[in-house]
Amino acid sequence: MKIGIDPTIDFACKRVLGDPQHPSITLHFLNSVLRFPTPIREVRIINPAIEKDFSDDKWSLLDILATDDSGRMYDIEVQTTRPYGLRQRLVYYAARLLVGQLKKGQDYHHLRSSIGICLLDGIEFRRDTDLHHHFQLRNDGGALLTECLQVHLFELPKYEPPGDNQPISDSVDQWLYFFRRAQGSTEEELMSRLPDPVFAEATGVLKMIAKDPEKRWQYEMRLKAERDARAKLQQAIADGLEMGLEQGVAQGLEKGLEEGREKGLAEGLAEGELIGRVKLLQSLNGDTPAASEDLQKLGRQQLTELESELQRRLNKLLGRQ
Repeated sequence: MKIGIDPTIDFACKRVLGDPQHPSITLHFLNSVLRFPTPIREVRIINPAIEKDFSDDKWSLLDILATDDSGRMYDIEVQTTRPYGLRQRLVYYAARLLVGQLKKGQDYHHLRSSIGICLLDGIEFRRDTDLHHHFQLRNDGGALLTECLQVHLFELPKYEPPGDNQPISDSVDQWLYFFRRAQGSTEEELMSRLPDPVFAEATGVLKMIAKDPEKRWQYEMRLKAERDARAKLQQAIADGLEMGLEQGVAQGLEKGLEEGREKGLAEGLAEGELIGRVKLLQSLNGDTPAASEDLQKLGRQQLTELESELQRRLNKLLGRQ
């Protein structure tokens, strides 16, 4: 039986990575994706999940805030859509953790690294094949100013799981596989690809959400909210494209009419001048000038031919031929 719970839904992600009852999962995740020279030994969740926090559509606490044994601060979030201003948002939340560290009387050297981690189920950097983007404060030459502010962005759709059905050994790939494939896999299938015991624990959390009626309802409500948000975004894009198309058509029509008016005016003036010349030649040849309305019915080609014929007659009359 497939697990059926998507860990990229922030409610489920909060349960997997932000539950104080499962610190080994958070610890393994951080050590895998950050790979510090000295591994993190201990991690503490600052804003643990409390059931009442998810009632009445209050979803503001679904980011995971944590700190480690070195005092580093973490903001972990998952995004199923690319919200407007995503890059600024990531910097803002990491910077807010940084600024919030100092207490009254403390100096700046007390600051510890503030690290934002975003698991994005979308593509932000389309021209870059890398799926892990690590941002720090550096100068143009690459010199690092400080490690105090960092942002890690993982673009999950760029991950291509190996197709050999063999166990995955790299810990980062293990987590990427978990977030991409857990929902549509059975527990046995996940365990065959992810042999580390921590994934049995993480899979157990997803199964708990699936079996607990209240947690399953909360998960479904959050899934619905994210689908609605995604639908609104898609509708906004479609409306924008339609509006742009309508404006483009309207502008094209307006331009066409304007050009048509200009062309019509020019053609009208040319035709009027031609009729005038024909009537003058008729008069010079001793003919009674035709009515302008009758000449207009002839059309440009016939008028031109008539003008040529009248000019030949006049030339002959004047002895030029």
